[in-house]
Amino acid sequence: MGGHHPAGPHTTSAAEDAEWLRWVTKQFGSIAGEDKEISLEEFKSALQVKESFFAERFFALFDSDGSGTISLEELLEALNLLVHGNETDKLRFLFQVYDVDGKVEPWGFEGAQVCLCWVPALIPSPRAGSGSIDPDELRVVLGWCLRESAIALPEERLADLTLALFEAADKDHSGSITFEELREELEAFPEVMENLTISAASWLKPPPPPERSRWPRGLTRPYWHNHRSQVTCLGGYTSLNLLLFALAAHQHAGLGGWVMVARGCGQCLNFNCAFLAVLMLRRCLTWLRATPIAKVLPLDQHVVFHQLVGYVVLLLGAVHTGAHLANFSRLAQRDGHHVLTEYLLSPRPGVGGLGDTASQTGLLLQALLLTMLTFSSPCVRRSGHFEVFYWTHLSYISIWTLLILHGPHFWKWFAVPGGLFVLEKVVGLAGRRAGGLSIVEVNLLPSKVTHLVIERPQFFHYKPGDYIYLNIPAIATYEWHPFTISSAPEQQETIWLHIRSLGQWTNKLYEYFQQPKLSSLEPKPLSRSLREKRRHRRAQVGVDGAQLLANAECYIDGPYGTPTRRIFTSEHAVLIGAGIGITPFASILQSIMHRYRRRKQSCPSCHYSWCEDLPDEEMTLRKVDFIWINRDQKHFEWFVSLLTKLEMEQAEQEPGGRFLEMHMYMTAALSKNDMKAIGLQMALDRLAAKEQRDSITGLRTRTQPGRPDWSKVFGKVAEEKRGKVQVFFCGSPALAKVIRVHCEHFGFRFFKENF
Repeated sequence: MGGHHPAGPHTTSAAEDAEWLRWVTKQFGSIAGEDKEISLEEFKSALQVKESFFAERFFALFDSDGSGTISLEELLEALNLLVHGNETDKLRFLFQVYDVDGKVEPWGFEGAQVCLCWVPALIPSPRAGSGSIDPDELRVVLGWCLRESAIALPEERLADLTLALFEAADKDHSGSITFEELREELEAFPEVMENLTISAASWLKPPPPPERSRWPRGLTRPYWHNHRSQVTCLGGYTSLNLLLFALAAHQHAGLGGWVMVARGCGQCLNFNCAFLAVLMLRRCLTWLRATPIAKVLPLDQHVVFHQLVGYVVLLLGAVHTGAHLANFSRLAQRDGHHVLTEYLLSPRPGVGGLGDTASQTGLLLQALLLTMLTFSSPCVRRSGHFEVFYWTHLSYISIWTLLILHGPHFWKWFAVPGGLFVLEKVVGLAGRRAGGLSIVEVNLLPSKVTHLVIERPQFFHYKPGDYIYLNIPAIATYEWHPFTISSAPEQQETIWLHIRSLGQWTNKLYEYFQQPKLSSLEPKPLSRSLREKRRHRRAQVGVDGAQLLANAECYIDGPYGTPTRRIFTSEHAVLIGAGIGITPFASILQSIMHRYRRRKQSCPSCHYSWCEDLPDEEMTLRKVDFIWINRDQKHFEWFVSLLTKLEMEQAEQEPGGRFLEMHMYMTAALSKNDMKAIGLQMALDRLAAKEQRDSITGLRTRTQPGRPDWSKVFGKVAEEKRGKVQVFFCGSPALAKVIRVHCEHFGFRFFKENF
């Protein structure tokens, strides 16, 4: 069973081979039937392929005795070749996959060949057994490659792909591709041959051993470098609470242990309940982002700290209440003729609070806090019940009122933050009462994304990447939801919002504008400049979704700042957006290129252009890398025309390299080292080089299949040495954790926008 492994880079130790053999045997037992044989259906399920074409091709090549099933011995022989074989072994297997009508030649390790059966013809062809690949075979396989990678292209583009790859591989112009010609063509892709495998078959490989670090991640120097402001503030916050507790407990040392605990927690509650208001002063925090304090305080984490302080308040409240209950129980037992309920439900002299009602207001506060925390959990907010979270969270008004009645000193802590909070609310209400804004245009984009074009208020000033709270009474009268502004501040007449349908409100929004009656509504009168901009907007948005003229009214509150404001003070910025997470970067990229154009110089004689590399108070950027990760092809349609425009503005190669580099990744597409996709990716590369544009997006930037290799991506960024690197991310929390770890490894600052 199985010959020796070829010498060279693929040679493995006997211990590794034994471990691999045990793993494959275990996996075989989990998918094989009672007869210890793998059928075609079981093979498809284990291989996790989307289409049956490649599963049937692999199965036929694995089934060496033509029995219609695969035994453990046959599987091990085939896997030995794919995992440990040399390039020639893997290439011959790949060639036989593509030679659809060909005869399967014996293949295997040197000295241990296995005679395989004839593979059933999957397409009619008069050239059976030719041992070469003709254009029809290549077209069929590339078509299945497209399906496997979830790429939809018209038939004429498939023909172009086939022709591009065939012309490149058919070196002697004989009208067919031989094994040697395929080998020669693949030599242009050395990184592919190095890792050529069936990557979808994860069950073939044992899991890699976990990487062990000498120190826990939280104690490493890169972690502290990237989290120093958060850790410092958290340490200061903890120390202040401990100090307040100790001072209050010391002042009541003669009243018993339970009273000391209750008073200590009470003083901490005074501070924390007032601090909760500070963390929600969005306008003040936005103003602070423009000051040097932003480099010291973790303003980007104010929502996370708000949640943390909320949990601390609930914990302190529970301990505070428990300590008072224990003390009241002690007093009731001492007095004898009193019961505990009298201390809790009846006002008693000396208890505290307005009218000696501290016990009653305390119980109400504890109930309200518990209710608020319960309905603030992510499972409630993200399960289509945002209105439950919204209305229960409004109980903060009752909580602060009860706190003033409950604690004699709370008003001293609350006066300043409470006054600022009320002032911010008044400013917001004043803006809303000034009148609603017209939604002048709506575009319904792929993947249920609603693009709103809203009339811009006269004195509405914002920074790239800022967000607003949006209220549309026609959808929900009292609900306000935050969305990032996707247009640049330099766009004077309108503001754009791109809203993905993920929850109850956003789905209602999309469905509301789907109604046919909206397309016939007469819009409000617009200014001349706005009418002209509307006429050209389709070229800027660049989508094929339904476009409607809307007469709906909306209200906005904001703008509020985000971590992305730091981008313009960076030297080398890496912008990473996942899916709809591109929206803040859409605004930023437009603004960056606007400022870039202002710095660009041109010779009036020869029209040679260059960019002045001079200090700029508004923008110190020297280089921008934009990385956009999408699952499938249609998600790229959201902003493809905007990106095309940005590419055209950089048509001339700058002496020091491009100012803006784009990198597109499509995770549903199989990577270049996967046997089910290698032909397609080679064809896409050849056609992109020929036409100077990508077949998937139409951009000049080639869309890369699979997920980014962050070690290579950041390694290349570090090699450029274009200044201090800062990474800005907007997307899923899971991906944020992965990128954060790599940033710590390379010493890059990492900023994440709440998504």
